[in-house]
Amino acid sequence: MNAITPARKSDALPEPFRAHGRGAKSNASGRFERTTSEPADDGWGSMEAPQGKLRTNLIRDAARTIITRNDSPDISFDQSANPYRGCEHGCIYCFARPTHAYWGYSAGLDFESVIFYKPRAADLLAKAFRKPSYSPQVLALGTNTDPYQPVERQLSITRSILKTCTDFAHPVSIITKSAGVLRDLDILSDMAKLGLAHVAISVTTLDSKLARTMEPRASTPARRLKAIEALSQAGVPTSIFTSPMIPGLNDHELEKLLEAGAKAGARHASYVLIRLPLEVEPLFRQWLAIERPLAARKIMGLIESTHNGKAYDSAFHARMRGEGPVADLIRARFERACRTNGLSRRVEPLRTDLFTRPKEETDQLSLF
Repeated sequence: MNAITPARKSDALPEPFRAHGRGAKSNASGRFERTTSEPADDGWGSMEAPQGKLRTNLIRDAARTIITRNDSPDISFDQSANPYRGCEHGCIYCFARPTHAYWGYSAGLDFESVIFYKPRAADLLAKAFRKPSYSPQVLALGTNTDPYQPVERQLSITRSILKTCTDFAHPVSIITKSAGVLRDLDILSDMAKLGLAHVAISVTTLDSKLARTMEPRASTPARRLKAIEALSQAGVPTSIFTSPMIPGLNDHELEKLLEAGAKAGARHASYVLIRLPLEVEPLFRQWLAIERPLAARKIMGLIESTHNGKAYDSAFHARMRGEGPVADLIRARFERACRTNGLSRRVEPLRTDLFTRPKEETDQLSLF
């Protein structure tokens, strides 16, 4: 991990920019920018991009709150916390990429190399929990960007959030692609004993070569399965999240993924179809053209067939599962594979009745 340094907004880079260990192939300006730039060849070869490493920059996020509320009817959680914005894992299909545009950065390489971090996350969470009006419900981590991306090794913000949840006996559910979650196995196993923790590990492919290009800085598929095994053996309820399913690219692995997850100890399973909102679509198309040139047209055709001819449909429910024969077949295969491998599609509810507000040092002593 590189040292913490001030970030500088990146300019548009030549197409494609083959940065080692990165998912996106370009860095187009965000959609909220007043001006955009486009590389042009002046005849002197100036469009050629350096074929080297792209430095990761960290920016302190002075957020005033940490809990985000959700009212979408097709999402299983009501509130979440994200210790980071942007994600070094660099998954080319990540639906969260467009959020970087709100801050004046690109959804491309900026998203995976300019990372906002929230050092006061645990304090803000404790403050929220102490409000008399707060009613405990499961707190989801990793719903936007991964809480166990590489920078977590250095900053341990996710770990501080888990410690706060432990102090308040507050339930937490985690989604991650990283075996780094095992660094917090001590906390998670203790919480699990009280019915306060659940972890979902996302495994999209068993093909390490595909994973290396599609999600370059996430843990290898083998390490993610090992994480499922370690969590399960420690008594932490664990799910395998086979998402996203990408027709024509990784959907043929669906049954093998669920079988591998079940053998590793996963109790539950879920999936969503690939989502390509806003800037994600052109980034994914560009990635396909470079990494899967012979199959790119077929893959996009199959994706579009699940959304009535469009690359993406933002309608609730349809955006997660899709419609049409291809989507129906994936759904049927998933349900059958779950039955075959004894995987439940529902996670047991976590406890909220243990929630308590520990006394602060400034609290007055009781007279009785």
